[in-house]
Amino acid sequence: MAIKVQVIFYSMYGHVYKMAQAVAEGAKQVPGAEVSLYQVQELVPDDVLEKYGAKAAKAALAQVPVAKVDQLPEAHAIIFGTPTRFGNMAAQMRNFLDQTGGLWAKGSLIGKVGSVFASTGTQHGGQETTITSFHSTLLHHGMVIVGVPYSESGLTHMGDISGGTPYGATTLAGPDGSRQPSENELKIARYQGKHVTEIAGKLFR
Repeated sequence: MAIKVQVIFYSMYGHVYKMAQAVAEGAKQVPGAEVSLYQVQELVPDDVLEKYGAKAAKAALAQVPVAKVDQLPEAHAIIFGTPTRFGNMAAQMRNFLDQTGGLWAKGSLIGKVGSVFASTGTQHGGQETTITSFHSTLLHHGMVIVGVPYSESGLTHMGDISGGTPYGATTLAGPDGSRQPSENELKIARYQGKHVTEIAGKLFR
């Protein structure tokens, strides 16, 4: 049986998109995995995105389909990615999750694997609180939460500034958004995708 993995993210400037691609790459390393990449609906008007300097990055996402709530039960594992807004998930992701009340009422996501990755502007900008507060929603849905174990050596990398937590992969965008995900951060993201998919395989095969 194929293990179906959905990677669902929101990205304003492209950092989380790059992490999502790495997560998907890792998931695809597991034999028999079917991996789909989706973005959540944008809530910010185009003129505001242009004012924020995000229009070009959003244009690069044009080929990524928008996630629909009713597709979630099709997955065995769902890996969510979000930038941080004051220590919490972005409003766009919150809006998407707030539409899952019908799935909650039916227990549609109970027992499915859930995992989260994130980005922040600074080293201590809420990476861990964003992920762990995100977990609350997944727990209400009865999902089985999977993080990143320390068997991924990138978590203890100290050679330079790097994101990466046992709760999920992270990246640092920098205060002006100019920093891109490092190879170590992408390595952790790939590990997360593979690890989550392997766990889902053990649960559903």
